[in-house]
Amino acid sequence: MAATIYGVRSFFLSAAIVILFAGRYGGAAEATGGYIKYKDPKAPVEERVEDLLIRMTLPEKLGQMCQVDRFNFSFFPTGQEIFTKYMIGSVLSNPYDTGASQLKRVLTSNTMQKLSLSTRLGIPMLYSIDAVHGHNTFINATIFPHNVGLGATRDPQLIKKIGAITALEVKATGIAQAFAPCVAVCRDPRWGRCYESYSEDPKVVNMMTESIIDGLQGNAPYIADVKTNVAGCAKHFVGDGGTVGGINENNTVADDATLFGIHMPPFEIAVKKGIASIMASYSSLNGVKMHTNKAMITDYLKNTLKFQGIVISDWEGIDRITTPPKANYSYSIEASINAGIDMVMIPFEYKEFLEKLTNLVNGGYIPMSRIDDAVRRVLRVKFFIGLFEKPLAEETLDPEFGSEAHREVAKEAVRKSMVLLKNGKTNADKVVPLPKKAKKILVVGRHANDMGWQCGGFSLTWQGFNGTGEDIGRNKALGLPTGKTRGTTILEAIQKAVDATTEVVYVEEPNQETSKLHRDAAYTIVVVGEVPYAETRGDSSTLSIAEPGPATINNTCGSGMKCLVVLVTGRPLVIEPYLEKIDALAVAWLPGTEGQGVADVLFGDHPFTGTLSRTWMKNVAQLPMNVGDKNYDPLFPFGYGIKT
Repeated sequence: MAATIYGVRSFFLSAAIVILFAGRYGGAAEATGGYIKYKDPKAPVEERVEDLLIRMTLPEKLGQMCQVDRFNFSFFPTGQEIFTKYMIGSVLSNPYDTGASQLKRVLTSNTMQKLSLSTRLGIPMLYSIDAVHGHNTFINATIFPHNVGLGATRDPQLIKKIGAITALEVKATGIAQAFAPCVAVCRDPRWGRCYESYSEDPKVVNMMTESIIDGLQGNAPYIADVKTNVAGCAKHFVGDGGTVGGINENNTVADDATLFGIHMPPFEIAVKKGIASIMASYSSLNGVKMHTNKAMITDYLKNTLKFQGIVISDWEGIDRITTPPKANYSYSIEASINAGIDMVMIPFEYKEFLEKLTNLVNGGYIPMSRIDDAVRRVLRVKFFIGLFEKPLAEETLDPEFGSEAHREVAKEAVRKSMVLLKNGKTNADKVVPLPKKAKKILVVGRHANDMGWQCGGFSLTWQGFNGTGEDIGRNKALGLPTGKTRGTTILEAIQKAVDATTEVVYVEEPNQETSKLHRDAAYTIVVVGEVPYAETRGDSSTLSIAEPGPATINNTCGSGMKCLVVLVTGRPLVIEPYLEKIDALAVAWLPGTEGQGVADVLFGDHPFTGTLSRTWMKNVAQLPMNVGDKNYDPLFPFGYGIKT
């Protein structure tokens, strides 16, 4: 999902609104006193769906097809109309909606839900959020490594635990759906979303897809436990990991062997696992925008695979069908709905959308059968995930949010995701594990001491955050997180891991004199990599280490002191020019909040076990290059990783 910074100030509705609707929710629906099948939890879900569907007016049906941004609700009194007038069926929190405490968000969720339940039919709303590496939008949540690191673990049981923890923390904030997992098969690391992909190999992606859905949803239809599981969303359908040149939202050129052998299998698995929803991709497939691709959405996904859940658009996805966006909005609505989109993510312009959609239905351009199919799918998911029986969020999950037990699993994930690519210039000259006891060690590079940079994009905000002092004032002025989320930086973890007598000297940006000044250090740990990004802003034609990373390596490695480089990155970077200078090289990927896991393997408390889930190229001229290609000549091959 994409987002931009909005000049919208959020505030919560007053307690008076809660009281106003507390006595009404659920009581307004068909208050005739007779038996109402859709309200009977013992009735079969499909019968409940049909019973409710035939009672609905056209405006009520179209409202269920809309998902709007929660910020709309912040305006009193018009925010109430989202539910009471327009009967919107779903809301989402965008990746900047991070300011509230966990308990305040539960209150907000329940206030919105009571408004939904106060309508004529009492249909509950579905609340959704991006939770792509833990509950990553919320301060003090447990943030796990991004998928590129999890793919390196090759540990499906660990991934299942991560899914279950993510679901529990999402539920603890009153939210019922996570826009996860991303099941893209990234075939070109120049793509700005490559870190959201588990691997270039569909077999690895398939394995992780199955496990993460088991964790998020459980094993029953859609979700197993109303209290602790969430509805998942497999994304982005289909082929977004194979765009030409690795350019985000570009065209993917794929024959049947490529499409059905590489990009489609994770979605087939997601459907078999009962995924609640699937999100369409911004990208095109063989020149056809995926948001308008009826052959893929309706003919294959719905009719061939028998997918029964919701097909949802991406953020303003239908707007981007045309260039420029919304150039012909009526056409975009007609094309996307007729292609099989069931729920449309229209953050703010929902009134215009509903007006045009109503006209298209009344004019016969979109058949009522298509509307009924879409609404039927939305209702089916809401019934299966327990919203009708248990619509209100609980406050009792508060102790689970960001708990120590959850962080222990995150540390395990970091440890198992670490990949050792070089360990000494000769077999007899190993650097790792590092000795804990030394007179002095030198740690250099901003990535060692910046929580935001080690978390990467989709962390507190869409594009990630900066966690150093000079950024806090700027972020505060913009209404963005200040980096004060709970966790351990890599530097803090190193300081904790070494012997109490060992002096740890940290230099953020070393110059040529730094190594001379600290020549008595036993070794240097250099932590460099990428600056946080998300989506198109992450597209890169060079895959270079971010400045001043190259200078940091050159100023500290090759000086006679042992030099271990740790890369904090969402993908392989061009490292060959520096490899001769480096004594040891490890990849931490984007480890999240628990930097202790990095130190655990560097100092030998746990072994290096991770292996590359991506091919590590020598240079970008080789790209795209994936395991199994005819001319496969990598710097480090897929599956490589030194064990300790």
